[in-house]
Amino acid sequence: MITVDSLTRTYGAFTAVDDITFTAEAGRVTGFLGPNGAGKSTTMRIMVGLTPATSGRVEINGQRFADLPNPGLDVGVLLDASAQHAGRTGREILTVAQRMMGLPARRVDEILDLVSLTETEANRRVRHYSLGMRQRLGIATALLGDPGVLILDEPANGLDPAGIRWMRDLLRGYADGGGTVLLSSHLLHEIEVIADDLVVIGQGRIVAQGTKAELLRSAGTVVRTADVPALATALTAAGLGFVPSTATGGTDALRVDADPAAVGVVAQRAGLALAELRAAEGAGLEEMFLELTADTQREGAAA
Repeated sequence: MITVDSLTRTYGAFTAVDDITFTAEAGRVTGFLGPNGAGKSTTMRIMVGLTPATSGRVEINGQRFADLPNPGLDVGVLLDASAQHAGRTGREILTVAQRMMGLPARRVDEILDLVSLTETEANRRVRHYSLGMRQRLGIATALLGDPGVLILDEPANGLDPAGIRWMRDLLRGYADGGGTVLLSSHLLHEIEVIADDLVVIGQGRIVAQGTKAELLRSAGTVVRTADVPALATALTAAGLGFVPSTATGGTDALRVDADPAAVGVVAQRAGLALAELRAAEGAGLEEMFLELTADTQREGAAA
């Protein structure tokens, strides 16, 4: 379990992480989402002692990372797959980690097999690895000590579709076996498929958290019509909140904070023909993410 309690990190007048609190539970995959610069990587670096917190606390299974006697046996970490010694082979990198953790030498071969790095690839220098191979090596290093907690920042970056499916199955099996997985990714579909819980962060603050099912259910209703201004007027008169919807990829849809039946009644009374009316949960995680973080997106801010 990972417990984040009132965590804050400031750099002068800039607040990168602003009083966030959440828990990643054992036996579950927690998706950690947010736009670039939202504070995800800073939070993960604080978790594993690479960046000090200004205030607040992070505990992993009840202990600070710095107090763990042999951290690799408790926490597997992948924050940057490119941060590996380019002049060493994959096997050498894993062997150094294996010796530091006091593990038997056979563990290196076991983990190479688990992440599907061949003997030839394992004996190749990392400078000659593709990004996908570096990701597999990074995941191998994280899993080497058979830890109970995984903290992974963009682990699918550079993997091909088969590799993404492999990683998804690996992490799902890890959580189903009782492990804790905290997973950051910009591949929202992959998060939607694998995650049990979601924590959404924007401008250093948590904007939503809960189970995936709860957050998607709370997304409201997507409604599409040829006369959006008239629908907006009718919804406002009925006291229903709404925002433009990203679900259809156009400008003819709204997401309304009400159930479909209520929205349908408003449209009927206004004499409006609807091209679409459905629960917004069908739009999936991408729409929810974009709407929750609209004010913190780089593109949105520029606009």
